[in-house]
Amino acid sequence: MAAVTDHGYAQVNGVDVYWESWGEGDSGARGGIPLLLVHGGYGLTSDFDDLRAGLSSVAGRRVIAIELEGHGHTRSSGRPFRWETFADDIAGVVRQLGLESVDLLGYSLGGEASLRCAIQHPSVVQRLVLVSAGHRRDAWFPEIRAAWDQMTAATLFGMLQQSPLYAPWQKVAPDPESFPALIDSTGQVLRQPYDWSDEVRELPMPVLLVYGDADSIPPDAAGEFFGLLGGGQRDAGWDGSGLGKSRLAILPGVTHYDIIRSPALPGIVSQFLA
Repeated sequence: MAAVTDHGYAQVNGVDVYWESWGEGDSGARGGIPLLLVHGGYGLTSDFDDLRAGLSSVAGRRVIAIELEGHGHTRSSGRPFRWETFADDIAGVVRQLGLESVDLLGYSLGGEASLRCAIQHPSVVQRLVLVSAGHRRDAWFPEIRAAWDQMTAATLFGMLQQSPLYAPWQKVAPDPESFPALIDSTGQVLRQPYDWSDEVRELPMPVLLVYGDADSIPPDAAGEFFGLLGGGQRDAGWDGSGLGKSRLAILPGVTHYDIIRSPALPGIVSQFLA
């Protein structure tokens, strides 16, 4: 595993957002365009270790992973979690690091935040990769939405304390006692209603959507999202001349919870970003 070459905090919108960076980037082809990674709920930059190791497209390019407000090294400011403010924070990190634009990859909660970033700040996103993320809240299975409705520290803290994500989070958090507050804040944003269909239709950049066939979002909702991006509207022709700019991948035997570690994911992402 390549060692971190740089790390620090970007001061954006009243939050010191933690980031880690690997590589320096070069000017060849798309190699000069950094790749920015945004974790899922309760996640850390280390969640992307397996993905980074398998991405052939990152050779010669800078890769940056961030931790959203309240996650990992990034202390909460106390403001409510909102998709829109997460989006502003992501764009703020890009600008604070002196970057004109990036390829942006977000997973789950980080995918929703990354989609909002592309909607609100399209000039900073050259290509967008969304892994297990939805364009509207109702795209998620009913049982997932029901679980979000009950997501509070009072109901989940004891269970999450026993999960594999808790110990790594507590090890790096500036306030190790703040995990219950993170649960409450995460539940608040996940209960926020949204339907970004009209805005998705207007996205200017190519988008790759990746799901598991046993994901928290059903394949028909993934197909609907792809259709909003102009995909799946007609046969592409024997020569592929009818291909659109966006792509959809559904990985077999993969769930929402293991997709980020799927051996198939790096190759799909690499091909899209190359």
